[in-house]
Amino acid sequence: MALGPRLDLRQSQSLVITPQLQQAIKLLQMSAVELTAYIDQELESNPLLEREDGGETESYAEAFSAEPTDDAVSGEATAPLDGRSTAEPDYNAQDYNASDDPVVDGRGTSADESLGAGAFSAVSMPGGSMGSGEGPNLDRLAANAQDLRGYLMQQINLSTMDATARSIGFALIEQLDENGYMTTPVAELAEQWGADEALIMRVLDEMKRFDPPGIFAGDLKECMKLQLIERDRFDPAMAAFIANLEVLGTGDLKKMRDVCGVSQEDVQDMIAEIRTLDPKPAQKFERNIDETVVPDIIMSPLAGGGWRIELNPQTLPRVLVNQSYVSEVSRVVSSKEEKQFLTERLQAANWLVKALQQRAETVLKVATEIVKQQEEFFRHGITHLKPLILRDVSTAIEMHESTVSRVTTNKFMETPRGVFELKYFFSQGLPSAGGGDAMSSESVRHRIKTLIDQEKADSVLSDDQLVDLLKAEGIDVARRTVAKYRESLNIPSSVQRRRVKALRF
Repeated sequence: MALGPRLDLRQSQSLVITPQLQQAIKLLQMSAVELTAYIDQELESNPLLEREDGGETESYAEAFSAEPTDDAVSGEATAPLDGRSTAEPDYNAQDYNASDDPVVDGRGTSADESLGAGAFSAVSMPGGSMGSGEGPNLDRLAANAQDLRGYLMQQINLSTMDATARSIGFALIEQLDENGYMTTPVAELAEQWGADEALIMRVLDEMKRFDPPGIFAGDLKECMKLQLIERDRFDPAMAAFIANLEVLGTGDLKKMRDVCGVSQEDVQDMIAEIRTLDPKPAQKFERNIDETVVPDIIMSPLAGGGWRIELNPQTLPRVLVNQSYVSEVSRVVSSKEEKQFLTERLQAANWLVKALQQRAETVLKVATEIVKQQEEFFRHGITHLKPLILRDVSTAIEMHESTVSRVTTNKFMETPRGVFELKYFFSQGLPSAGGGDAMSSESVRHRIKTLIDQEKADSVLSDDQLVDLLKAEGIDVARRTVAKYRESLNIPSSVQRRRVKALRF
């Protein structure tokens, strides 16, 4: 057989992801903040786009009902909220109603009663979570509004430091961590600043007497020491107590009594004194107020039963192609380059409007299916959270699992039970001891926390005991799984909990 180069023609099929398709995938995964930033960038770079302002913004919502009614029909969309008439399907309202009769849970309470009693929020929001009916604590915010940096600078300016020492003091303020500790070695600072190490140490020692007590400490022990000195409570016994805090952590009060050379009653008094100290003196000045999650989807109960799911208009950017501007520019462009630029910008604008529309519809479709799948959770609470995987939702809505995964990333839904990330509703299932339906790992984790919260000081539950209690409730779970869930909740072991409870009086 002769060897040599030759040309062959072959036909083959391959999947090519266009740049526009890649961008559409990115849009689907963007959070509300990222999407807003992207839209702002597109508005700035594309003169044919404009933000839709004025008038009512179209609301995307879905409302499903098992039995069609006048205002909630299965598989059909209701009339638009904005009063427009259209022959095309509108994603304005879709209700979901599994049953017209009140659902009764295992405790004999109706769904409405259970919903009110078991309401909780998955996202902690100081000052009241969404759906709690409470606003932010304005008194707390006002008290915390003072800036720590400015407060310390004010004390430096009122001190007797000279100009050089003040400059060092201002630089030391910038080295404080979020708790108010000075963890950077002085020798390292002296080398960085080209300053005398002894001078920096003298300034630091003086600033350790500043308010709040404990500020500029090198660690927790020194922080407590500074606060006790300020209270004139740092005697030799207390010094030994602070130096041996590790012993206190073990719960060995007899050893602590011997180390400090005091009686059992004195040890108890010293523990009570320690509890009044502030281990993080800078936190009271923290100005970064905890973020309130703005939900992408809003879920609310319908008067006749079921749920209404809609996109939050605050997180739904609306952009339009300015057709009048397109017509005006088209009449004046003449060169080939100008016409090509106009065509490209018009195509990009039309694509973006379409992509945003498709994103909104996809997010709403996935959220609606999640509500369907987790109906019992929304009616009865965490103990009724079903095991759910991406495939369950993707199969039901006939989309790929990767699409569902992108939609549920960084998307939040406001429900009557609080604000949850969509990812929260997906969890693996644990088998039932009685052969019944599998239990969600999240509901099992919640049950473990409830059992531990209810334990008494004289009957702390071990992991093996938790396994037995869960099996008695029909939850088949291994000991290592219980330990893993307990650790994920930051709950210490039974030995550590027993020691801590022994210190309480």
